[in-house]
Amino acid sequence: MKQITAIFRPHRLEAVEAKLHELQHLPGFTIFPARGHPRGHGHDHHFADDEWNPDSHQQTVLIAFCNDADAAGIVDAITKAAHTGHSGDGIVGVSELTDVVRIRTGERADAAL
Repeated sequence: MKQITAIFRPHRLEAVEAKLHELQHLPGFTIFPARGHPRGHGHDHHFADDEWNPDSHQQTVLIAFCNDADAAGIVDAITKAAHTGHSGDGIVGVSELTDVVRIRTGERADAAL
């Protein structure tokens, strides 16, 4: 089982949702707004003196739990839909899950997805 966490620009949310709904199997996902600071643009992406901005950037965070077989398709859908070609498009991470429990039914692992 995998957890997919994606952070991307808020104006790409509709495109990401539409692309995910095109998938044959998507167990569901959660979306929430976030604020973040990008990595630096100095040498090796270290902080540069000219980039301080007290206002963090608006971002959207999406989290989805899925079985191993569906992970690559979900990541591909998100990256294609969120892509603008500009710095700050976002990032997608995939983590291994040891267990998932559906609160309502008590189902575990793949059965909970």
